[in-house]
Amino acid sequence: MTIETDITQLGADGDGIARAPDGGRLFIPGALPGERVLADMQDPRAARLVRVLRPSPDRVGPPCPLFGLCGGCALQHFARPATLAWKEALVRHALERAGFAAPPTPATHQSPPGSRRRIDLAVRRLPQGVSIGLHARRGDVIDLTACPVLDPALFALIAELRGLMQSLGALRRTGDAQVNLLDSGPDLLLATDGPLAAADRAKLADFARAHHVPRIAWRPAGSTQSPETASQTAPVRHDLSGVAVTPPPGAFLQPTRQGEAAIIAAILAGLPRRLGRKDTIIELYAGCGTLSFALARHAKVLAFEGHPDAHAALHRAAAGTRVVAERRDLNRQPVMAQHLAQAGAVVLDPPYAGAGAQMAQIIAGRPPCIIYVSCNPQALARDVAGLKDAGYTLDSLTVIDQFLWSTETEAVCVFTAPRRPRRPGR
Repeated sequence: MTIETDITQLGADGDGIARAPDGGRLFIPGALPGERVLADMQDPRAARLVRVLRPSPDRVGPPCPLFGLCGGCALQHFARPATLAWKEALVRHALERAGFAAPPTPATHQSPPGSRRRIDLAVRRLPQGVSIGLHARRGDVIDLTACPVLDPALFALIAELRGLMQSLGALRRTGDAQVNLLDSGPDLLLATDGPLAAADRAKLADFARAHHVPRIAWRPAGSTQSPETASQTAPVRHDLSGVAVTPPPGAFLQPTRQGEAAIIAAILAGLPRRLGRKDTIIELYAGCGTLSFALARHAKVLAFEGHPDAHAALHRAAAGTRVVAERRDLNRQPVMAQHLAQAGAVVLDPPYAGAGAQMAQIIAGRPPCIIYVSCNPQALARDVAGLKDAGYTLDSLTVIDQFLWSTETEAVCVFTAPRRPRRPGR
């Protein structure tokens, strides 16, 4: 059934939302708020965009020829300022749901095209060759022949990777390739559905030398084990706030340098002014130290990280600095309230699912300042609702769009506790 309808808003996946004939919500990919469109009903809740009858003033031509096929971007047809405003609204609404009725006007940052420095690629061996790229929306791998999001140096490596993967006997049908663009050069983690034979290892070493890739690591497809280094031709190094770190293969890094700088600036601006060098900042979900060494310029940092390889990298880099790295699975063994109460500030950058049990201990500890770095507005709303009940105020908010043209958004929220009353006679 073909219908003519008005789009009222964008959904969480970037789909236009209209009213379905039965009164429910109808999701139409590619449609924008304020538009009137013609759409084919595919089921009671989804439709295919046929034609835009009245376009939004924020509709633009997508810069990538693969848009609509590749699943990496959902919003290339939406003007970048409008996308940032939409993401800002997502974060503000999340905080309002948590009880902060009037969030402060946020500072905003949007990373430019061509700045993405990490990517996780799917690899498929097909009769006509190897396809390497991202999945279509709920579909097969789309060969990544163009990408305005990626750093040009990272995109250029993909064409070379296509030939490498074609030559590997270890790639029978499926695999993947994670690439981080570090200061020392591209860092490559491969996974294949076959074992890595001696001939494959020789090909990896040749590729590494030819394309200045200091390290290539490997593990079996589907495995969560620590990868092995299959080739290393030079030291692996990445600068984090002036400290040289050797991240493990496949390490999490902020996707753009500009976004990382915006996050750090927002955190440092939110630290208590009276924080002294003898005070301690407790950092949770510290990773390899993206925030740790910047924080250490202002106070001692006790940094907790659960992933063994990330913790090991942080621990090695922290030698001789004001950062102490402790390994702890914060989901199973959260830092307890009485410890958190002694901190001058608590900084946390939890995973997509949020802080879970750790958040309850933070609230119970009532540290004077809590800085929450969020990559998921829904988890943010769930986690910080208890802060409102505990009397915290939301002092500042920064919204960061470094996953350009996607629906992902990040935010830095600075919360302060109410002042504790002085005891009589003091």
